[in-house]
Amino acid sequence: MKFSHICLIIVILLMQLTNLHAKTTLKPKNTQAGYIARLLLNEAPFPGERGWVSEDDSEAAMLAILWVCHGRIHHIPLGYRQSQIAAVRTTDIIKVITVGGVKGQCDGFYMDANGSASAVPRVHKRIDYLLNIASKGKPGKFARLINYAQNLADSYVDGGILAADRFAGVNIVQRTQVTGRAYSWMTDKDCYSPGGNFIRIPNNQSGSLGGNRFFTLRKIK
Repeated sequence: MKFSHICLIIVILLMQLTNLHAKTTLKPKNTQAGYIARLLLNEAPFPGERGWVSEDDSEAAMLAILWVCHGRIHHIPLGYRQSQIAAVRTTDIIKVITVGGVKGQCDGFYMDANGSASAVPRVHKRIDYLLNIASKGKPGKFARLINYAQNLADSYVDGGILAADRFAGVNIVQRTQVTGRAYSWMTDKDCYSPGGNFIRIPNNQSGSLGGNRFFTLRKIK
């Protein structure tokens, strides 16, 4: 066999190994970054699911959801207390995610009897389903979305979010003064609302992302 043929075979093998490892990266569910990534994946639609629009739309939804959780810790508006917005006083994003138990703000995510961050079986079943599809064939949308969620969670745990808060500049919603930033999200149906001082961010202000509706807060003078 010629030397050039051997080199070509080595290059092909290296490319195959690279593609194998580039498919999906999801950290264990018992790690902080792995748990946050699972929340983002659970809340954003994938191809074929209700609410699916595009890869960019689902990625934007993941980022906006992470900003909601972050805002409930670090951006409490004037006139509000953290306990009013997040139903807890904490600097721990995991506690923000799990507050309220199985049927809390992040449906299906909760602290178990041992104080460990957990999720209901349907969450893990869907994640396994997504991973299974992502692992087949050439890396595509499923793999990229999974990797995006994990990279976003990794970046957050390491000290920040790598994109601006799209709702930070929302000051007026239908003639109502609001605080800016999103502080809640729900499935995008007209019948769903957090109530109280939460204000629905409309479509013309990008309030619907990945099948979710985001809510800001009425400004208190």
